[in-house]
Amino acid sequence: MLITGRRVLVDSGTYLENGAVLVKGESIKAVGPRDQIEAQAGMDVPRYEFDGTILPGLIDAHVHLAFDGSPDPVAKLQDSTDETLFGDMRRRAEQLLNSGVTTARDLGDRDGLAFRLSREIAEGRVRGPRIVAAGTPATTVGGHCHFLGGEVSGEAEIRGLVRRNLADGAGVIKAMVTGGGLTKGGPKSHQSQFTAEELAALVEEAHAAGVPVAAHAHGADGIAAAVEAGVDTIEHCTWMTDGGLDFRPDVVKQIIDKGITVCPAVSPHWQMLPRIFGEERAAAMFDLVRQMSDAGVRLVAGTDAGVQRADFDGLVPALSFYAHLGLPNASILDMATSEAAAALNLGSVTGRIASGYRADLLLVDGDPLADLGALKNVRAVFACGM
Repeated sequence: MLITGRRVLVDSGTYLENGAVLVKGESIKAVGPRDQIEAQAGMDVPRYEFDGTILPGLIDAHVHLAFDGSPDPVAKLQDSTDETLFGDMRRRAEQLLNSGVTTARDLGDRDGLAFRLSREIAEGRVRGPRIVAAGTPATTVGGHCHFLGGEVSGEAEIRGLVRRNLADGAGVIKAMVTGGGLTKGGPKSHQSQFTAEELAALVEEAHAAGVPVAAHAHGADGIAAAVEAGVDTIEHCTWMTDGGLDFRPDVVKQIIDKGITVCPAVSPHWQMLPRIFGEERAAAMFDLVRQMSDAGVRLVAGTDAGVQRADFDGLVPALSFYAHLGLPNASILDMATSEAAAALNLGSVTGRIASGYRADLLLVDGDPLADLGALKNVRAVFACGM
């Protein structure tokens, strides 16, 4: 298939004008000036002529396909059988794809359903983005998201859970390093859940298999513990304490030095946060993300899709948060493409339009480098060349 466009995003902030992408099977065979690529294609190759922008498919680095985004997603989850839930997850995956997301990292589900869905999508039985699934997240007894089945106590149980997830096909291991607001009656968001030894065991087990670790960490102490343990990504990273917020430059330096990526997991409805937390506290939380960016922390885009008020077509609205902070559009697009791919251990596979990469492509009207809102004008989405 030959796809031509007015412009092709070929590098960070860089367009190829009047370009073309030649797709063979699941991969990009060539990209370049239209006349050159057309000459390579041959007359019998199907053509898709387009007058907008061709860019890499988007990556949502933090979703929960098992949740429905309702005011009480946990209750809905618990009321659903696995088969009902699996059908809902299929529909949510298709919603992600239709919004331009061609890769999603699922950071916690029930009974391995995300693994099952990932296989179905890979086999072409259902439509959806590539799913990098964590499976059952590790938590303490009665801890955050314990209802997903990942309660563990002590290093042996932690290693056992990691091994089970790896055997099921986990592309990432998720650790609930602190509490969270989704779990009624559980530890508070700022409270740590694991000992240093337990976290070290979890990271060691995952890394021995070449699989990264994502740490849910709101609390400042939990963030520091996750960094010390050597996790690969920190989710949320809100620097909470019992009395407020505690931004720690020394820990930020370690995050940068260790190459750890932060996924703030910004809600598509982030503008509502001042009403929830109060104007002053929300502004302070926003500013911490800006400070991390200014310091050089690598940020990637994620929405926490599935939790309250977080829809499965919300990545583009969530990206507007970073524009609000003053980040350039080119950097924001990188956060949702090449930088996110690197964080998911897929940096040589997707996130760029280049020869040999997977044919994950998004076609939109307009110019996203000039106006991120153009990402809403989806005209076609190709995942793995289809």
